[in-house]
Amino acid sequence: MTSKHNDDHSDVLRVAVLEGDGVGPEVVPVAMDVAKAALAAHGLTVDAVPLAYGATAIDSDGTPLPAATLDSLERFDLWVVGPHDNAAYPRELQTPPPGAVLRKQFGLYANLRPAQALSGVAATSPDIDVLIVRENSEGFYADRNMTIGSGEFMPTPDIAMAVGVVTRAASQRIAVEAFDAARRRRGHVTIVHKANVLALTTGLFRDVCLEVAKDYPDVRVDTEHVDAMAALLVRRPAEYDVIVTENLFGDILSDLAGELSGSLGLAPSINASHTQAMAQAVHGAAPTIAGTGTANPVAMILSVAMLLRWHGRRSGDARAEAAADAIDGAVAHVLADGTVTADLGGKASTRDFGAAVVAHLT
Repeated sequence: MTSKHNDDHSDVLRVAVLEGDGVGPEVVPVAMDVAKAALAAHGLTVDAVPLAYGATAIDSDGTPLPAATLDSLERFDLWVVGPHDNAAYPRELQTPPPGAVLRKQFGLYANLRPAQALSGVAATSPDIDVLIVRENSEGFYADRNMTIGSGEFMPTPDIAMAVGVVTRAASQRIAVEAFDAARRRRGHVTIVHKANVLALTTGLFRDVCLEVAKDYPDVRVDTEHVDAMAALLVRRPAEYDVIVTENLFGDILSDLAGELSGSLGLAPSINASHTQAMAQAVHGAAPTIAGTGTANPVAMILSVAMLLRWHGRRSGDARAEAAADAIDGAVAHVLADGTVTADLGGKASTRDFGAAVVAHLT
């Protein structure tokens, strides 16, 4: 498949950059510095285009996600997006969160969230190495289930209700993502559901995933209830490889897996469609440490590496994949050497860590 906006034979990657709120303006520039160094070593340069987003966009445009930003994103395959702190926005602008708007408007249906223990980091589960493939467009996430407005509503002031949506089409396409990923990893998919209680919705999700599994006879497949899966990730994480599940379950399990690997500050992700992808760390805006220079940039750096790998696979540009591999290796090397930020018990600043990774790449 060819790229709409990044020419397969170009030496320049065009990337939209939305720094966001809280620690976003600290970790996103560090991640971009790392990306530029890794790509330069493989003959590529970056055309990074900043776009208004979050609290600064409210100040300048009266909204956290201006129309000009949405229009501009149409012209980019690759985005790097920092966290948002919508809880701190004026009340009328808090919902829907801008990240949810991006996922919904651009059809970023696949949220890929790996969790792997790394040398130099004290992990609760040192043998964890999983990829959580989260369906990102429906499920039990109310802000993605209606054409207009939210899937939550209150028929009376004392009753609150929510609509959960599971469709065959969305379940099928996320299952394909999961099984394709398993072929690149260790060949094992676990389908997570709650069909003993949510028989129609998560039962449909489970059954469609099992139908897709028939097209992948080389991949081992099993199923687990979501509550059991949470326990099993803690008890014996090494037995799991790719976990595919609906939206809310995936959100919760990926936070658990990230913490088991050492810290949410290490947890990367991308949100992708067939044509566009957004790098966005799993962690939030962390407003209590914003501006202190102590935020852990690893999750954002590794998210950008995932973005480059996604682009390389999709476009056939091996240079982008090689740059992604180099970033992963450099981060692992720096952590193993003991250069870590405060959340991991170290003294390195956000920029110190980024500079150490860049030095290893150049």
